[in-house]
Amino acid sequence: MPLIDKATLVAKLAPPFDTFLATQLVDEFVSLERRYILRDWEPAELDGGHFCEVLGRILYHQDSGNLNVNKDFTDCSDYIDNNNIPHAVKRSDAKMLFMVLTVVHKFRSKRGVGHVSATYNANHMDARYMVEAVRWAMVETVRIFWTCDRDAAAKAIQELLRFDVPCVGKFEEVLLVQRTDLHPEEEILVLLHYAGAGGYTRRELGIHAKCSASAVTRALDGLTAPDRREVVEVSDKRYLLGDLGQKRLRERLAEKLLLE
Repeated sequence: MPLIDKATLVAKLAPPFDTFLATQLVDEFVSLERRYILRDWEPAELDGGHFCEVLGRILYHQDSGNLNVNKDFTDCSDYIDNNNIPHAVKRSDAKMLFMVLTVVHKFRSKRGVGHVSATYNANHMDARYMVEAVRWAMVETVRIFWTCDRDAAAKAIQELLRFDVPCVGKFEEVLLVQRTDLHPEEEILVLLHYAGAGGYTRRELGIHAKCSASAVTRALDGLTAPDRREVVEVSDKRYLLGDLGQKRLRERLAEKLLLE
């Protein structure tokens, strides 16, 4: 099974979410992730703020039953914090989410990223904090509101902790890495990242990778070697991307995950 895509995630969240708000939420989440892997730190706070505003409106809708796609974040927060009115969402869940969202939302304004500032400079630590907070909020939202069984929700959460692969396209039944500058090892890593928790068999990798059968075999031999351990072969003859493979993708191949 490949990484969960935007359409699937929206479909599993709407209902109960409004489709427009669910689409906005997923779009903001994916945008933030893509910018982060490209080390584009500066927009992180702005994207994080937008994500919080959308999720705030979603939580307000779920808690009050009133849909308002333009409701102010502070008004949404005030409603959640009001203990004198009836609430539909479990109080501990709603309040914990808003505590995190409020920090992220205020962080944007305090850093001055919402407007021109002579003193603000984007940096990696700011962006990393924002991304991790947004990831937590997104995963928590899936945990609370996912409409499928718990195993499916757990798998979706696991996939959300990975990042998007824009260079991989699917055309009917054809899966294609749409870059021509990847070495066989790099193409295998990209494909296994896209495969997510399901991984691929040797046969599937041979079908999807646009290189010779011998090149695929050599790449897998190198990636699974004891001194590399970037790919793991599991008991049912599937190959999974290991933690060291993920580290290599994030630190050395992030730009190659995008289209040329």
